Amino acid sequence: MAVSAEARYPQRLRRRFGVEDELNRHVSALYDMLADVLGSEKVVLRAGKVNALKMMRSASLADRLCALARLVFEDPTLERATTRAQQRKVLGEIEDEMADLVAQKSVEDAIERRVNEKMAVRHQEYLQDLKLEALREDSGPETPSSKAKLEELDALSHRKLAASALQQLRPQALREIVGQEAAIRALLAKISSPYPQHVILYGPPGVGKTTAARLALEVAKARAGTPFAKNAPFVEASGTTLRFDPRETVNPLLGSVHDPIYQGTRREFADSGIPEPKLGLVTRAHGGVLFIDEIGEMDPLLQTRLLKVLEDKRVTFESSYFDENAPNVPEYVKRLFREGAPADFILIGATTRDPEDIDPAVRSRCAEVYFEPLTQSQIVTIVSAATKRLGAKAERGVAQLIASYTIEGRKAVQIVADAFGQALFRQKGTGPVTIAEGDVRAVVQTSRLVQHTLVKARKAREIGKTFGLGVMHYLGSIIEIEAVAFAAAQPGKGVVRFNDTAGSMAKDSVFNATSVLRGLLDVDPVNFDLHVNVVGGGNIDGPSAGLAIFFALYSAIAKVPLPQDVAITGELSIQGKVRAVGGVVEKLYAARQAGMRSMLVPKENAREIDSRLAGIEIVPIANVSDAVRALGIRRQSTRRSTARRKKNARS
Repeated sequence: MAVSAEARYPQRLRRRFGVEDELNRHVSALYDMLADVLGSEKVVLRAGKVNALKMMRSASLADRLCALARLVFEDPTLERATTRAQQRKVLGEIEDEMADLVAQKSVEDAIERRVNEKMAVRHQEYLQDLKLEALREDSGPETPSSKAKLEELDALSHRKLAASALQQLRPQALREIVGQEAAIRALLAKISSPYPQHVILYGPPGVGKTTAARLALEVAKARAGTPFAKNAPFVEASGTTLRFDPRETVNPLLGSVHDPIYQGTRREFADSGIPEPKLGLVTRAHGGVLFIDEIGEMDPLLQTRLLKVLEDKRVTFESSYFDENAPNVPEYVKRLFREGAPADFILIGATTRDPEDIDPAVRSRCAEVYFEPLTQSQIVTIVSAATKRLGAKAERGVAQLIASYTIEGRKAVQIVADAFGQALFRQKGTGPVTIAEGDVRAVVQTSRLVQHTLVKARKAREIGKTFGLGVMHYLGSIIEIEAVAFAAAQPGKGVVRFNDTAGSMAKDSVFNATSVLRGLLDVDPVNFDLHVNVVGGGNIDGPSAGLAIFFALYSAIAKVPLPQDVAITGELSIQGKVRAVGGVVEKLYAARQAGMRSMLVPKENAREIDSRLAGIEIVPIANVSDAVRALGIRRQSTRRSTARRKKNARS
């Protein structure tokens, strides 16, 4: 509550100095108090803003009081108080406002003192942290326990075994890859040029696809005109381990973004809330080759994403946590989000699957190279070279024995390495190692291996038995087909039995064969109970065994012996025509592996076979009549046999 000037000053003072002098002293005291509260400099600055500087220096009480009011209320529009009553009223209002300013100043001072106290405490803690950090820098981060672990790790790093046998026996040059000369030439032609192409390598396992891709890049880097630098990388991945993550939390092939909350970026990024891009294999392979083994096993969605990278030659990154305008985001992170990561590479994929299993869009951008199955003689060559590299010798017949158990070069080398260890153990580590047949048989027994081709050609003829040909994953195989025919219990009511495990397409081939027997060769199958069997119960997923099934039935009904050193492939139509089939080259290798003398193939497939392949006769056929002549069968004997059976049935 404001106190009036009359109550504040005694009567005798007012009489001695006068009322105006009293008010002047009052105003001066308020000026001093304001200067203490705000500070002299701030008072002057405020006076300039409220247009009170000149009035502060005036000798007039009204001017000085008006200036004080403007300073206290920060209002330049206040006017002079002319009467004593007005001046006393203004002084009362000024005193009330000054009381608020003093109270505010007191509170601010108290808070400032507390702030200063806390800052002093924090300063002491900061100094303590600096001292501890200095001590750590002097002594290092190591503790006795961590030093012991480091010594243990160093000891493990210096403890090494000799190189593995498979690594020692791996081809070191393209010329050492056996049986793939044509495929290697095609691969080199596609990548060692100024305009290299993406390539997909098809072929059975263990024939050198991965090794050929790795060595082909080294040859390409050494040739002039190719875009590969001397340090061009060869990045290898397996399609069986590359999986597509729809949440985009991890993608080792293309790269991903680790957000600062759930996935845990680096500490300096997590503290600032910055997402961290992780580069993928496609960026690691930039400027070189990305080799994906078993590319056919990749997720179809991931193949589609890979296609986008092949087109753009870049990988883009996105994150809702990224703020380009944030001042604490490193420039390289901004560039990755803004421009993406470079991914200009040559893709070389390898697969044992059929081309239909690869994304058509990926296939359309890749050249295709087919690796051939290995023959028995080529396996013998690989075994002999591996034995020589190990510094050992092999007894006569060892290489042929190993070749009878596999047609994969990698598996053959593994058997050699195992047999070498067996021989070394048998000789108790003394003298030069000589691998004997017993060593190979010991490896075969412990590894539970079986011979690759159990069916072998024979010169004798046999009734109701033929050899068809199949292929799976670029490996040909012999299909042993047998048939028997019995006179039907009731004429015209014969039945046909066929093992269901062979598949529906093979069953259709049986019915096609019976139609051809009836329509073209004067044989009526309804007078016979026929039983056709695929030995081993294999699933025939195509019609290529149709011609072989036909001759098995033909021989069983007519009692005509068939040669057992001829392999047959071809789809049989109900008109007696032989249609083209797939995998003829792989089937040829299977026939040679089984020791067949000749092979009947559809005439349309004959041009697919390299005429330089020796050791087996290729007989192109267009219809059943051509096949009958090729097998040396007389159709007249079939008619006589059929007539004889009909006569016996009527009697």
